Amino acid sequence: MSPAIPVRCLARPLAGGLVVPYVSLIHNGHAVFGSLDADRARHAVLQRLCQICAQPLQERFFVIVRPADQERGCSPEPALHPECQPYTAANCPMLNGTATHYRSRPVLATHPAGRPCTDPSRPCPEQTPDQGHTARSGRPAERYEAWMIAARHYQLAFPQDTSAVPAGISLDVPVLRKRVRREAVLPAGPTALLDLVRTALGLEQP
Repeated sequence: MSPAIPVRCLARPLAGGLVVPYVSLIHNGHAVFGSLDADRARHAVLQRLCQICAQPLQERFFVIVRPADQERGCSPEPALHPECQPYTAANCPMLNGTATHYRSRPVLATHPAGRPCTDPSRPCPEQTPDQGHTARSGRPAERYEAWMIAARHYQLAFPQDTSAVPAGISLDVPVLRKRVRREAVLPAGPTALLDLVRTALGLEQP
């Protein structure tokens, strides 16, 4: 059963019965789940706001972390309140395991959701996905963890080129708790091999 909508999110708009995160891209009045509004995401990171309810973070917060984020030492997405994080994890296809692969994205798209825009009065500018999206396009889902950090350790990480735009929230700080939200999806070859090993050892399949 999906967690109830957090009290902090009761004032947020809904789409299909789900809370529309503050950082979600809105196109012609419709939320494009899975796509971030870059300006809102940047504002949330700089102002220490929750990416779901847009309220200020308090004593503790969560950040979503992939292996690549851990290697870079920062999480590129805004943080979440402790009560907003489980709701998001339960309803986000990438976090709850429903989605096994990242969506394939064209090199150029005329619509935030990757399909032609049907509004002739408001044509969408062509968008080039960032390197992260391009690298993940169509690939198996990665491992996702949620890290709890104390608000006093909220720090921004900046690229080595001393850009004024932060790369994300620093992970080089004390972590209070880590929760695995989903394991990585293995390619078909390794998955089949593991199944054979389990069978040979008489182990139950996961």
